[in-house]
Amino acid sequence: MKKLLYLVGVLVFASACSHKQPAKPYSWEEDLDHRIRIDFRLTEAQVKEYIRQYIPDVTDAQMRAWEESNALEYRIIDGEKRYFRNAGPNLFRVDSACYNIKLEKEGFELSDKDKVNQTHLPEVIAAVKKEKTPRVEPRRMRVTYTLTVDTNAVPAGEVVRCWLPYPRTDHPRQTDVKLIGTSQPDYQIAPDSYLHKTLYMEQVARQGQPTRFSETFEFTSYAEWHDLKPEDILPYDTESDLYKEHTGERETHIIFTPRIRELAERLSEGESHPLLLAQRYFRWIRQVYPWASAIEYSTIENIPEYVVENRKGDCGQVTLLFMTLCRYSGIPCRWQSGFMMHPGAWNLHDWAEIYFEGVGWVPVDQSFGVPVFARTPEEKMFFLGGIDSWRLIVNNDYSQPLYPGKQYPRSETVDFQRGEVEWAGGNLYFPQWKWKMEIDYLD
Repeated sequence: MKKLLYLVGVLVFASACSHKQPAKPYSWEEDLDHRIRIDFRLTEAQVKEYIRQYIPDVTDAQMRAWEESNALEYRIIDGEKRYFRNAGPNLFRVDSACYNIKLEKEGFELSDKDKVNQTHLPEVIAAVKKEKTPRVEPRRMRVTYTLTVDTNAVPAGEVVRCWLPYPRTDHPRQTDVKLIGTSQPDYQIAPDSYLHKTLYMEQVARQGQPTRFSETFEFTSYAEWHDLKPEDILPYDTESDLYKEHTGERETHIIFTPRIRELAERLSEGESHPLLLAQRYFRWIRQVYPWASAIEYSTIENIPEYVVENRKGDCGQVTLLFMTLCRYSGIPCRWQSGFMMHPGAWNLHDWAEIYFEGVGWVPVDQSFGVPVFARTPEEKMFFLGGIDSWRLIVNNDYSQPLYPGKQYPRSETVDFQRGEVEWAGGNLYFPQWKWKMEIDYLD
């Protein structure tokens, strides 16, 4: 895990700093161990209890086979086997035989977000064709976002520092951002030059009381769709700054490892057109790597390698794999994330944008992939070149600095969505606080 050290940087505290020093020097190795223990906390008996809902006579031999295939994720901690906190549900998402067993028992039903998009996507496509513009179908939303630090998680009298997600104001798909109110009278909103958009506040902890931070804002989100055709894509200007920046490797996660190179070259065999090649990657990832609940990103050294090794991934994980394959093949690609805001189905979400010469940047939602309800070729490939109206864009990149700067390593070192909290004594990790989002759909 030594390569993870770059994530935390070097903590330098000036002698004049007025904050109380921690009881002992910070150690990323200890922090990482703590995070892994929280993620991997289930015993085999607990996992079997979940599995027996669908496979009452589950055997030890089956457990070992699922472990061998990485369908059941575990770690050895203090000499004992401990399973990922969502190991049971993930088994029935990842293993095809288990998936079919669950499907036979419970039947199939469209997800809530697919129910929304089943009607919405045809409307978007029709509106783009009619209005002759790629951004259509605006939706106005009001959000109240609350982060609550547990009672006595921070000693009374100490200052709690908090960063909340805030809508970006520099993307044409997201407009008319308006701050309605905050829990604290003093706050700082990150400039657009910071690729994680935050609203920062401070508050003094009180004995016997939780520490709450909240914000209310409104914004308008547009759908976007491009009817992409190979003949509309021009050759790249490979000497441009845009091309060089967005086809290169990154210090973490977008790394052209031997396994990534081999995979990209195998999948791209016989194809060099950037649109057709991106579509090939897009379809293949969707077919091969089912969605599964993810371990914390901060504990993974190389996320695309993790997806390939474990043959599963959540939205951000498969997005990073798609981005890495595209960049290795000379197709500019960049990260975008925040929330999916579908009525009845909102959640944290990650996607990407891809650049085609002659068209510009277009959205790609690798996790949404080819919708199960899609009937037309346009609907099937909608999410490569299109995105629905139900989004909140917070980030235009990953693993970027916060504003103002954080002194301790973040709870989420890759993405920024749930928020971040710290005090003079250290970072407050996820179990020490809760977040809540309330959405009012205004039109």
